Amino acid sequence: MKTVVCESFGPPEQLQQIEVPAPQPAEHQILVDVEAAGVGFVDGLMVQGLYQVKPSLPYYPGSEFAGTISQIGSQVGGQVSNLQAGDRVMGLASQGAFADQLVIDAHAVVPLSENLDSATAAGFFINYATALYGLCDCGHLQRGETVLILGAAGGVGSAAICVAKAMGAHVIAAASNPSKREAAMRYGADACIDYTLEDWRKQLPDCLPAGQGLNLVYDPVGGAVAEPAFRSLAPGGRFLVVGFASGTIPKLALNLALLKRSAIVGVDWGGESRADPSINAELMQTLMSWMDSGALQPAEVCVRPMATFREALSDQLAGNIIGKLVLSNQVAPSAADQR
Repeated sequence: MKTVVCESFGPPEQLQQIEVPAPQPAEHQILVDVEAAGVGFVDGLMVQGLYQVKPSLPYYPGSEFAGTISQIGSQVGGQVSNLQAGDRVMGLASQGAFADQLVIDAHAVVPLSENLDSATAAGFFINYATALYGLCDCGHLQRGETVLILGAAGGVGSAAICVAKAMGAHVIAAASNPSKREAAMRYGADACIDYTLEDWRKQLPDCLPAGQGLNLVYDPVGGAVAEPAFRSLAPGGRFLVVGFASGTIPKLALNLALLKRSAIVGVDWGGESRADPSINAELMQTLMSWMDSGALQPAEVCVRPMATFREALSDQLAGNIIGKLVLSNQVAPSAADQR
């Protein structure tokens, strides 16, 4: 089978796709034919050795995936799990999802809802779990409140829009160009602003419901936009720190939290799920129930062939992607992709 490998840290251009023997599942594992794998900003940092956790080499990138079970271990099925060969699943691996196949513990996958195609499912787990954990558990978002989502046209932001709308919020999306703002409106945002403008906060009053203030900020961007976004909160507001896609960690003066009577809350879904793995089942159960009822409409994803992994990671790092980026084993490269 083919898999992507990082043998030394550096830019995505140095990654290689190699042939390796097909893996075999242990007794509590399953073998999945990978149909699609999600790509995130973190993947680009990992292959460069720039993420806060540096993996050992060789490193096999890719964590989110969706596919079909082709083989189950001897202790999978029956009373241990209802999974069987032929079932469609999505999951989160420690590495190795940019491949034809992977093995993973049976408890680490979720059966696919009939409402989710493989490409959408491959980009679902991390961003939607983070959005629900952040908005609900950390931000205590209430129906009718208003949330400002920064970097709203990316994979993280688009998931936050969809989850916030499912929770009954009024959503203001902040994005950097007209194409991204148009995409954010398609994802379900109620209003959009251009946060590249020096005085971008002046756009907010026209986006707020009459007589209401800004209750939450969902910030996966960081950098220079964080402080003005925090200053825009109404008293009692919550500023959710999700990530730093801008590459710069902002330094907020704590007297602002005092004067604004607002809170700064860290959203580390990964850390929380490692400390308490049971939260993932609860989050996914909620998200899947919303999917089945029609309350949650996942955002469209950007699908590219798996063979274009180098260009895909480079574009992800450069901020050139609209929506969640997904690499598919079911999409053939075009002539342009193969050049």
